[in-house]
Amino acid sequence: MNKPLLFFSLFVLLSCFSCIPTKRLAYLQQDSKDSETDFTITKKPDPYRIQVNDLLSIRIKSLDQSEVGMFNPIGDENPNATGEERLYYDGFLVDAHGNIRMPTLGEVNVLGFTVDEIREKLEKELLENYFKEEANIFVTVKIAGIRYTINGEIGSPGSKIIYRDELTLMEAIANSGDITLTGDRRDVVIVRQYPYGQRVHHIDLTTIEAVNSPYYYVKPNDLILINPLPQKSFGSGTTAIQSITTIASILSLLTTTILLFNRL
Repeated sequence: MNKPLLFFSLFVLLSCFSCIPTKRLAYLQQDSKDSETDFTITKKPDPYRIQVNDLLSIRIKSLDQSEVGMFNPIGDENPNATGEERLYYDGFLVDAHGNIRMPTLGEVNVLGFTVDEIREKLEKELLENYFKEEANIFVTVKIAGIRYTINGEIGSPGSKIIYRDELTLMEAIANSGDITLTGDRRDVVIVRQYPYGQRVHHIDLTTIEAVNSPYYYVKPNDLILINPLPQKSFGSGTTAIQSITTIASILSLLTTTILLFNRL
């Protein structure tokens, strides 16, 4: 094999392994034959069921607010606290037995309940044991933000908290600075907590079908991992310019080496 053909073959080989194709970078792609068709989201997330270490925000109101003051958190541990810190002091943490400890009501089991089921449970107990219908008891139960941790090939890794009732994986990634060029969008790993332990799930964010995945919506305490593409291990560049620069350097080194050997 002559030298020009050898160099050309090497160039083509390195090019194949260096550049990251657009197909691996674009999110939620549709097949070309379906690109003119509207895509329908057919699945919505199941209601989240409370687990150990979740933090709940619970408030009880009535026509006479002084009557329900003994059921609400006092919040005097740190009166200057605001935002997430305030939730830490005033929220109700689910203990290892699945209980929260509320003023006056004492231990209340919430493990496996949805926030609506907890609200109904509290309203029922208040009306049966403490108030009459005329008091117009109003109970609000919310998860104190969706907490998740994202690591790997992401712009801003770390633990995050979003004060919303629902959060998609795309929103969580956008909130964390987006996946880097060397991040694998086809195999995003989600470590999710369940009452019986943890499970590992995978989702391909390059296909539009991802929005109908049961893992597309982030759950509290999710761990999201973005693994690197092989191109990062090769270290040969992620864009065409970087790849050409790397390949040119290799060819230059090979050429110099061959010339030196020929002169010997």
